Amino acid sequence: MWRRKKHGISTGDPFAAPRESMVRKQIQGRGVKNPRVLDTMRTVPRHLFVPEKVRQHAYEDRPLQIGCRQTISQPYMVALMTDLIEPNPSDHVLEIGSGSGYQAAVLAALVEHVTSVERIPELAERAQQVLDDLGIENVSVHVGDGTLGYPQDSPYDGIIVTAGSPHMPRQLREQLAEGGRLVCPVGPRDTQRLIKVVRHGNRFDEQKSIACVFVPLVGEDGWAG
Repeated sequence: MWRRKKHGISTGDPFAAPRESMVRKQIQGRGVKNPRVLDTMRTVPRHLFVPEKVRQHAYEDRPLQIGCRQTISQPYMVALMTDLIEPNPSDHVLEIGSGSGYQAAVLAALVEHVTSVERIPELAERAQQVLDDLGIENVSVHVGDGTLGYPQDSPYDGIIVTAGSPHMPRQLREQLAEGGRLVCPVGPRDTQRLIKVVRHGNRFDEQKSIACVFVPLVGEDGWAG
């Protein structure tokens, strides 16, 4: 479902081999098996979402600085979180923390539409520009407090939070559709654990995943700053 204009990615991609190695060793090698997720990670050009000075490190097994004291997540973490929300082609997904735009681009290839919320205007503008340059037309980036979600477009079939929260934000749970899946890093600032929530009516079933470390989720229902 990645809607691209004709001027999108060039077929002569010098990063194709490093990207394939990334998928094979870092993602598939760690247990991500969803073929749609793996194919998407092979396709989306992570190097275009990072500053040019670190572009040569784009497919390494680590997060990278993107400015404004924020990072682009480790490729494995992007793939794992995407896999955990079980994306379907007809889904509408909310992303909290647009950052570089990379996670949104991955989701855009797998679902009908992505609504993304970023609190830092500079990053939101830059992410939207990269997405536009790649001809990705099914992502909308908004500036706002991600801890409050984006109720205007709710409910969502999936929600991914790309920053660490001290607790599961209540309004994000409430914006899930019936059967919707929410994945969020929850815990202290220095270490979190990925938590998956599935909505069944007024019941929210939780499942713990791996330990992780994200930048803090800042906002009214998150960290103060």
